[in-house]
Amino acid sequence: MTHVIVHAGFHKTGTSSLQDYLRAHRARLADRVTIYLKDDFLDAGNAARRYGMRPHPWRLWRFRRALRDFLKAIPEAPVIFLSWEGFSGVMPGHRRPLSGPVRGMARAAVPLARGIVAELRRRFGPAARIEFLYTLREDESWLRSVWGHIARSIRLTEDYAAFRAGFRSLTPLDAEAASVARAIAPVPVHTAWLEEIGALQQGPATPALRLMGLSDTEIAALPRASHVNRGNSDAATQTFLHLNRTLADPAELKQRKDALAREDHRNRP
Repeated sequence: MTHVIVHAGFHKTGTSSLQDYLRAHRARLADRVTIYLKDDFLDAGNAARRYGMRPHPWRLWRFRRALRDFLKAIPEAPVIFLSWEGFSGVMPGHRRPLSGPVRGMARAAVPLARGIVAELRRRFGPAARIEFLYTLREDESWLRSVWGHIARSIRLTEDYAAFRAGFRSLTPLDAEAASVARAIAPVPVHTAWLEEIGALQQGPATPALRLMGLSDTEIAALPRASHVNRGNSDAATQTFLHLNRTLADPAELKQRKDALAREDHRNRP
């Protein structure tokens, strides 16, 4: 019986750190689990992102077809781990055409999770053991991190107070995960808070390793995670906002922001 663990999000909850750790130690873990990350299923990942931006039924079908093609191409294994935050859709703050900024996750995350379960059952059979993992983060810390990322990635011009005002009815991430859990029951949905797992020896990868079946002793024997602050500095974010407000040419804007992001990351501890 195949055991599949799907780490499906959420954005800005330590997902990159989790994936970097598993990428670095994939070979070491190969006798226990087969790990697939974003670069392994780009077609399905891009289809999930497009569905998150415009959650129309035909886009969900395209995602499912791309995931189906990926799953057909991989060999069976006792334990399989899939990780990409895009399985929840797109990060809040991105602007959907016509309907405005994305304010929550469930609209895309629930149909995507249902589609993932259906395609896993199609590939590995009705007896396959499927589990989902969602990493979470405290509301204000999460939303500020989202704001900084959006200022870096698109032409956001709002300061944090204005951005935050658009999320007065923010649904906490644990409630978003609970919506998914209700939708795909009886498939188990596990959650882990970044505030609790970030400082562990293996960092945000720890709950994933536990779901893979590693004991605490086995996990403790693995290398320590590198704790890296991936967010931009406050000064860089303010500069991103200034560039978003003042540069009209999209190509120049992207070039300037890319250069600033590289410099900011080089200079951060």
